[in-house]
Amino acid sequence: MRRVIVVGAGVVGLTCAVRLLEAGHRVDVVARDLPLETTSAVAAALWYPYRAAPQDRVTAWSATTYEVLAGLAHDERTGVRLLTGTELLREHAPDPWWRSAVPTLDRETSLPPGYADGWTFDSPVVDMPVHLRWLVGRVEELGGTLTRMNLSALPDDGSLVVNATGLGARHFGADPTVHPVRGQVVVVEQVGIDRWTLDGAGLTYVVPRTHEVVLGGTDVEGEWSRTPDPAVAEEVLHRATALVPELEGARVLRHKVGLRPARPEVRLERVGDVVHCYGHGGAGVTLAWGCADEVKGLLDV
Repeated sequence: MRRVIVVGAGVVGLTCAVRLLEAGHRVDVVARDLPLETTSAVAAALWYPYRAAPQDRVTAWSATTYEVLAGLAHDERTGVRLLTGTELLREHAPDPWWRSAVPTLDRETSLPPGYADGWTFDSPVVDMPVHLRWLVGRVEELGGTLTRMNLSALPDDGSLVVNATGLGARHFGADPTVHPVRGQVVVVEQVGIDRWTLDGAGLTYVVPRTHEVVLGGTDVEGEWSRTPDPAVAEEVLHRATALVPELEGARVLRHKVGLRPARPEVRLERVGDVVHCYGHGGAGVTLAWGCADEVKGLLDV
């Protein structure tokens, strides 16, 4: 097995590293930003294929990832839980295009005022700081390394390379189609919320973790600022509380901003000794294990 250098230490890069190490490769992860500094660390991380295409490949990657995450939910050290929740819709709609990726999905008949349709299903919810630490632990346990390194270009030393640089692929992949989609969230104390809720039309979501609840969100194309906007935070709080009234009065713990690495389609292909794996939009957590399996397949050729 040749040495593999994974460039990027978000959820996609680390998951690729784990799969490659399990397959017997020697793997070193290098990145400018360490895992808890990445966009992955900000994500509410509800399994949901958001802002990612093409639909056929995304559905397949999502199904694989769902299965893996559901298995990891049996170990609390992974930060993964399988929680029931509901996506609410303002208008009647057919089943979602990714329907085949989830084992069960039921039409919701008990709808709040203002909603015409919805579906309820079990979805993996990932506490990302916990999960990222677990992934790093797996990399190290399997003999891999993680190093902070500010590269000017992808390695060209004869190693195989996985380009999992997210937004950095504008530079490392010479790809101007990659662009940020800014998301701002508000994290509040846990007040007894044990179901996730998503407004499919308004990008409003309430995603519970064990000790806190992540409220979102926003979806601003082309915005690079990572500074939380107080006015946006108030609006997010208002929308989330309207969706789940039990949040009224919940203490705010912190504000976070992440820049989703959007692209017209996920790029996952091998070019010479480089496998490009980026452009996951708002679905990095949702696609990570499925994409990692495909990356492994491309490097095993």
